[in-house]
Amino acid sequence: MKKLLTSLKQSDEAYDASLDILRRLDPKFIGSNLSNVCRLQPELAADLLASIDKPLETARCSKTGKPFLCCDYNRDGDAYRSPFSNEYVGNDVEEDAPKPSRHLRELETFANDSYDIYRDLYYEGGISSVYLWDNEVGDATEDGTIGFDGVVLIKKSVDEQSSWNSIHVFEIESQDSHLANYKLTSTILLDLQQDPKDTTYLSGNLTRQTERKVQFKDSASHIANIGSLIEDLETQMRNMLQEVYFGKSKDILTDIRSLNALDQRKADRAKQENLIQRFDSL
Repeated sequence: MKKLLTSLKQSDEAYDASLDILRRLDPKFIGSNLSNVCRLQPELAADLLASIDKPLETARCSKTGKPFLCCDYNRDGDAYRSPFSNEYVGNDVEEDAPKPSRHLRELETFANDSYDIYRDLYYEGGISSVYLWDNEVGDATEDGTIGFDGVVLIKKSVDEQSSWNSIHVFEIESQDSHLANYKLTSTILLDLQQDPKDTTYLSGNLTRQTERKVQFKDSASHIANIGSLIEDLETQMRNMLQEVYFGKSKDILTDIRSLNALDQRKADRAKQENLIQRFDSL
């Protein structure tokens, strides 16, 4: 028992140290850094991959030919489930790979169509994917009394150099026949670079959580309520990124960059020193 507790303690310390290292490294290379840490600590790979968000990758549906986004929530081994065909794309696809229940699959199709309109209105391009899964209570019901969990993914790339990644993970707990508790965890990963040869770039990420109780009519109402929650939180996070990253960068550049010529600054400094000397001589 003592050896087991010691092993668990060492595992927790290694996990905390890995998270601390990843927080301190350059966020632009979070994908490669995460892979390197997982190779050093293979026993922590599953926990690290579930805890650390990295830029979303894309795959193409083998039946429809449409691109979709990949994450841990639609992955089974090395294969990823397409939200369009509900089939896995990749190598070594298992027959018993997890899939949503019948009604939840209908909701997933409806959610993908709905959030695709949201993506087009707000981002004017990019890719969006929605994945749903049944929670521990049971399979989702049409009246919405049994909730479900899911994730909404949005990715917008510009010239393959700059990208915006939104990851919204939500939980729905139906408390009675008319009221549900919605929990949302949103992460935005931002990477901006004008020229691949330019060493100046702006990268960062932001994570926020929110919780809200909203009335619902049926299971389709859950999709609309989560959409409103995502819209509000994502707007707040965009404003925070605007203030923290762009606003702070502008202040720094303003402080280190002078609009006056160097000769003019030297002349002004000489006048200032001359004025101080005159005051001292009085």
